[in-house]
Amino acid sequence: MGMSVLNTITQVLTLIHEPLFSESSFGFRPDRCCEMAIIRALEYMNNGFHWVVDIDLEKFFDTVSHDKLITLVMKNVKDGEIVSLIRKFLVSGIMIDGEYKESIIGTPQGGNLSPLLSNIMLNELDKELEARGLHFTRYADDCIILVGSSKAADRVMANVSKFIEKKLGLKVNMTKSKVSKPNDIKYLGFRFYQDSFDGKWKAKPHVESETS
Repeated sequence: MGMSVLNTITQVLTLIHEPLFSESSFGFRPDRCCEMAIIRALEYMNNGFHWVVDIDLEKFFDTVSHDKLITLVMKNVKDGEIVSLIRKFLVSGIMIDGEYKESIIGTPQGGNLSPLLSNIMLNELDKELEARGLHFTRYADDCIILVGSSKAADRVMANVSKFIEKKLGLKVNMTKSKVSKPNDIKYLGFRFYQDSFDGKWKAKPHVESETS
């Protein structure tokens, strides 16, 4: 499928879905960036939500279900030709061990369509978190939820992980997922720390990110 066709599909889907996306979603969207996600997280931390639920989605782009994704696209896209082209794009193959292989799961790498499709899928997670009244920030498949206590954080971790696996058909990497204070996590290349002078949570680029 040519890049011009993919770009046209991406433009159409963006026009349809951009107004539907969460204000807490910052990845691969017009006029948004990871620094804005960090600022949002700091706002929550400095308003008393300083327990972090850091949920790691295992190989998201390689495991997302085509059928689930197409079903979500069809909720708002009524043009059958566009839906058909998206399905053809999805089955064109994913990179496995350096080779392209056809698959019924995963999204092809490269271009702007795959990140947009990931936002369409994970917007379902955003809506669930908003319905639960939770404070969160998401950049593509990197999502942290901020709550007021460790007990609430443990409960959120269990409930949201269950939603992700049962409703979205995605896999949560429980080894990498964790509940912690902000200074114990790295998010989007930043570390959080509590200023000793004013007591406020702040962020700075992680050392490895600065040297890489």
